[in-house]
Amino acid sequence: MIGAIGANTVEDVSDIGRFGRFAWRAIKACGWSIGRTATYPLIWVQMNIIGVRSVPIVMITGAFVGMILAVQAYDQLAGMGLEEHLGVLINISVVKELGPVLTAVMLAGRVGGALTAELGTMNVTEQIDAVRSMGTDPVKYLVAPRLLACLFLTPVLIIYADLLGVLGGYFIGVIQLGINSQGYWDFSAYGVDMWDVAVGVIKGFFFGAAIAVISCYKGFTCKEGAHGVGQACTEAFVTSFMAILALDFALAVVFKAIYNTFWPMKSLVG
Repeated sequence: MIGAIGANTVEDVSDIGRFGRFAWRAIKACGWSIGRTATYPLIWVQMNIIGVRSVPIVMITGAFVGMILAVQAYDQLAGMGLEEHLGVLINISVVKELGPVLTAVMLAGRVGGALTAELGTMNVTEQIDAVRSMGTDPVKYLVAPRLLACLFLTPVLIIYADLLGVLGGYFIGVIQLGINSQGYWDFSAYGVDMWDVAVGVIKGFFFGAAIAVISCYKGFTCKEGAHGVGQACTEAFVTSFMAILALDFALAVVFKAIYNTFWPMKSLVG
């Protein structure tokens, strides 16, 4: 039993090392791709697949998040006579946490699974080995465009989710529940500033990079057969989801420390 635990530990540590080397190669390949205009068409294709086609589902997710928050929080605030503060609660929750995290989770399911399945199938059918045999680095032509597309477009998708979340909360709070529109927006403007919006958008860069690197790595290292590809897709989503939550916690701590360092008086007043 002890031997099995030790063997599994060694294998897990080795896998972490292989992932680290793969991530470093992907980062260097991104720098190489940005400097070569010949790779731009590959990046545009991935931007369309990853970004443009994800807009509807991200917008729907953001709208329902805002509406659900409005329905759940209204009774508690109305009981204290603070219903006009509903916009602050909804908007700051959406732009700082729920918008970025749920957008990243949706991308991990939709985009991450697709990336893993695509590259995993290429790996199983030896297409990646064929690329290597022609003297071409597959990381540069297969991973870098996907990583750059996720890196650049995840923050944009988060903005879409934030916008629809704010509008969804406004629709339920003001139009359906009858909260005063002027008070709703005044309290929202006072409670939510550009720092809150920027924090959520910056998180998107880290989330997008994590989703792309993890998904591509699982595709490159999947086992043979249909079962291996399916297992890789499942592992990619679960690992990406855990990475998103871990990054969200770490970034929340970092941004809070930065905010308290450079804007101490404002943080005390808030």
